[in-house]
Amino acid sequence: MKRLRQTGQIPAVLYGHGEEGVMLSVSERDLSKAIDQGSHIVNLKGGANESALIKEVQWDAFGVKVLHLDLTRVDANEAVEVTLPIELKGEAAGTRQGGTLNFHQHELTILCPANMLPEKLEIKIVDLEVEQSISAGDVELPAGATLAEAATTPIVSCSVLVEKEAGEDAEGGADEPEIIGKKDEEE
Repeated sequence: MKRLRQTGQIPAVLYGHGEEGVMLSVSERDLSKAIDQGSHIVNLKGGANESALIKEVQWDAFGVKVLHLDLTRVDANEAVEVTLPIELKGEAAGTRQGGTLNFHQHELTILCPANMLPEKLEIKIVDLEVEQSISAGDVELPAGATLAEAATTPIVSCSVLVEKEAGEDAEGGADEPEIIGKKDEEE
């Protein structure tokens, strides 16, 4: 395997659809290009001539070089479960009113036809006001796609930070600092 990687090839396994697993090698350059573009589906040529879903990528300890690749056979119209990155578009209206944007979940898992898979999911946040949020059920999905997680999962929200005055405790009164070593007057 090490020799294979030294020649610019990445070892891979193709499985699925009830067929035997096939050991392949994939060009490191082509794989890097597909990963950089956010592709989930690749068209294989050579040892296997079919479409495959990139199921898992094994990276080195530094997350720089790909060591191994798992691929699953897919039909273009077959629904596949994928986790896609979320990209926020625009500036939330609530941030101009003193609010802070909270990005709770950076990925969302969906079930989508393989031929309709986007690179990422975009959420427009320009209308997001203070004390409002966007949950997974509010995200616009590609045609034919469904959520593979709870629709109530929070994705992004806008809230106002409430700062306590210095020296105030939970009841609103001023705290007296405890001085270590000071004896009570009654002693």
